[in-house]
Amino acid sequence: MSKMSIFLRNLIVRYHALLILSFILVPSISLNAENGYDLWLRYSYINDSEIRENHSQYFNKINIIGESETLVVIKNELLRASKGMFNKKVLWENDHLKAKLIIVNKENYPKQFEKNAPQDWASIGEEGFSIKYVKINDDYKIIIAGNSEIGLLYGTFELLKQMQMQNDLSRLNIIESPKTDIRLLNHWDNLDRTVERGYAGFSIWNWHKLPEYIDPRYEDYARANASIGINGTVLTNVNANALVLEPRYIEKVKALADVFRPYGIKVYLTARFSAPIEIGGLETADPLDENVKNWWATKTAEIYKEIPDFGGFLVKANSEGQPGPQNYGRNHADGANMLADAVAPFGGVIMWRAFVYSEHDPTDRAKQAYSEFVPYDGQFRDNVIIQVKNGAIDFQPREPFHPMFGAMPKTPLMMEFQITQEYLGFSTHMVFLPKLYEEVLKADTYREGEGSTVAKVIDGSLHNKSITGMAGVSNVGTDINWTGHPFAQANWYGYGRLAWNPYLSAEEIAEEWLKLTFSTNPNFLDTMIPMLMESREAVVNYMTPLGLHHLMATGHHYGPGPWVNDLSRPEWNPTYYHKADKEGIGFNRSETGTNAVSQYEETVAKNFNEPATTPEKLLLWFHHLSWDYKMKDGNILWDALALKYQEGVNQVKKMISTWEQMKPYIDEERFKEVKMLLSIQLKEAKWWRDASLSYFQEFSGKPIPNGVPKPGKTLEEYKSMTYPYAPGIRPRW
Repeated sequence: MSKMSIFLRNLIVRYHALLILSFILVPSISLNAENGYDLWLRYSYINDSEIRENHSQYFNKINIIGESETLVVIKNELLRASKGMFNKKVLWENDHLKAKLIIVNKENYPKQFEKNAPQDWASIGEEGFSIKYVKINDDYKIIIAGNSEIGLLYGTFELLKQMQMQNDLSRLNIIESPKTDIRLLNHWDNLDRTVERGYAGFSIWNWHKLPEYIDPRYEDYARANASIGINGTVLTNVNANALVLEPRYIEKVKALADVFRPYGIKVYLTARFSAPIEIGGLETADPLDENVKNWWATKTAEIYKEIPDFGGFLVKANSEGQPGPQNYGRNHADGANMLADAVAPFGGVIMWRAFVYSEHDPTDRAKQAYSEFVPYDGQFRDNVIIQVKNGAIDFQPREPFHPMFGAMPKTPLMMEFQITQEYLGFSTHMVFLPKLYEEVLKADTYREGEGSTVAKVIDGSLHNKSITGMAGVSNVGTDINWTGHPFAQANWYGYGRLAWNPYLSAEEIAEEWLKLTFSTNPNFLDTMIPMLMESREAVVNYMTPLGLHHLMATGHHYGPGPWVNDLSRPEWNPTYYHKADKEGIGFNRSETGTNAVSQYEETVAKNFNEPATTPEKLLLWFHHLSWDYKMKDGNILWDALALKYQEGVNQVKKMISTWEQMKPYIDEERFKEVKMLLSIQLKEAKWWRDASLSYFQEFSGKPIPNGVPKPGKTLEEYKSMTYPYAPGIRPRW
């Protein structure tokens, strides 16, 4: 064989070898890529050998006492975690005296360990847990204990969290229980799998394939929620479709409930108030009509027969065109109580939303919920809880806390936060929402004197409520990383942590999530925690600074639209809220305006009533002020407004620079993804700044101050920009 022939043969052999190798390696790389699917449950390998050996020893002999579906879930989670963090199998131990990790409920607690048992089992509650590092017979062990197996599941996730964060296990002495009873995700998912205000793909609920086909994603969803203490999910949109109450859908809901049950998660449904007419054949949905009452009682019994632990109904009534008791001359208490009576025999609850405003009510929209609900304080059934948004308008980048909090001492109120970013840049903007949640929860209502925080209203301690809760409007979808933006996962995580304990700090949550999701490296954390803490303020600055609100474009809420004034209802128009004119800008809610301040406690109302005592971050929410109004820093209002818009843009530029510095600590896939999303955020921040200032300058007549670039387009060009297919609204084609 010639040298050329040998060369060609070897070349062909090498080519085939490389080709085969590529088929072997490429899938491996793909499978191991950090695509975000694992959320904060990555269980990444612990490279520090000392920490790894110390933590892994507790997986050498694990004793789980008892048998149940939930204990199987715990076992599987430990297997998953051990494989990821230590690359080793779990060794199970039947003898608790020999075990290194013991997981046991009160009923089965070993007598030999009695002195290590929780001193007060009752204080742990039904869902709480104890984790103790103890010395028994010259051996060190970790014991997870609780009154229920769900408590043990929560305790297991807490231990795994401590391991992932690489904390010192010898200091473990944790006793925790949730401070609220109902901790929900509200899905605004439609039966056709579109998601209202969803920016992470389609709904994860595949109604067409249910009940026979159970997507593995359902269990991963349950794992993620259980790991942060979420114990309920509302499967359907508050703009409800009555069809979900039909038997063909109830069997699908039952299939999901069966998946979620071992994780301590109950299913809830939204109830369309007119369902007795639409699917029941009745001529009325009047809540005081006996036939209507009987229909709901029968329907509820049908659901509970299939799903014995069904949680109850969430209701949006007499709001934005949704039917309700007011259609029949009744009030919210009449409607809620009728449904409450239907679910009461089964232990169910009714969550009745306070998000109401009417086109027939010419008063300030911010006042309407308070006016409609507070007069009925004490008239709701014991199993009714009123679900109140954090602010009186609608999940704006910044709102003062809702005046209803603390104003209904005889009625349980639950918080409704939005996790999806309807008004905060969708899933393309980095916004750490726990900072917003913390701001609201720490706000002092003064209803029972100083220290009467919103958090105390939510956990029931302010007025000794027997039922408590918190709801978060979900940002979960079919995107591989669940939330669209990798950092939007933090808002799901942070919501769950605050629903469990509304007194946690946003900074503490940020540190936890960053450690679990990206890196425990101190250099990474020291840089990224401040960046997350500043991110929400950046969005407020470049979208709605100084208390401005509701300035977005029509329908899809994508981008600025402060000029919009042609919608059919006054309170849908941005001009209704900013009221910019030649004299100034802002909504006068003081005593000389709509007097919305009067709905707050006297101390709070007094502060909000005067511009000098109103926090500048809320100034234009409560006051219409001259363009020449002197701010605390000496700038006139127009200049201060323009500089705030620019500050927001500058903050995004800083975020981009900071992220570039984080490249050594981040996997390439997620680094590139976030970098691209930040470039979108910067472009849109400039768009908000330029379009808004172009419009408001028409009224102020003043020059753009130094330090703020002049808009790159004319006002007419900004007005002409349309986005009929922006995400988050139900498609109409």
